Amino acid sequence: MTKRSKCEFDEFVCDILENDHFLETKKDLHHGTSKYEHSLRVAKLSYRLGRIFKADLRSISRAGLLHDFFLGTRKESAQNSYLRHPVTASNNAKKYFNVNELESEAIKTHMFHHVLIKKIFPFINREEKASVKEFKPKSKEGWIVCASDLLISIVECERFQFTYAFNVALLLIFNVILFKN
Repeated sequence: MTKRSKCEFDEFVCDILENDHFLETKKDLHHGTSKYEHSLRVAKLSYRLGRIFKADLRSISRAGLLHDFFLGTRKESAQNSYLRHPVTASNNAKKYFNVNELESEAIKTHMFHHVLIKKIFPFINREEKASVKEFKPKSKEGWIVCASDLLISIVECERFQFTYAFNVALLLIFNVILFKN
């Protein structure tokens, strides 16, 4: 990131990075790192991709940073579950940071790739229900945060790279089949 871009990014997210509730995410493990570090990586990649695709840089930076803003692990409560945590994160983002609709939507839809995989393979996480319509990103910013989270997760989960690569390959194949219009 250039110095100018870093200053702009920092300006967009400084209130979040200084917030005591958000700083609690440093204590939670996520993909072999802290949820704080993971979210910061997603936000920075989202910002970079947002510049390329001419997205709302403020909204995309904030949504990337807040996409996993829930405390505890996914197994601790139903609201933090694999496919429901985006709603919890969005609610927390609204509660503590008064996020706009674009940011809220990007946070809520960041797990779309996993919803597709679940629809194709319903035996995965049988107890969780998720609707493609509910979780499909509705904005460029939502798609970018979703893609950034997936890419960062792949990098962070080196020990699971085969599984992620397999899931990404399936996602791409079925995306072409299902949405070839």
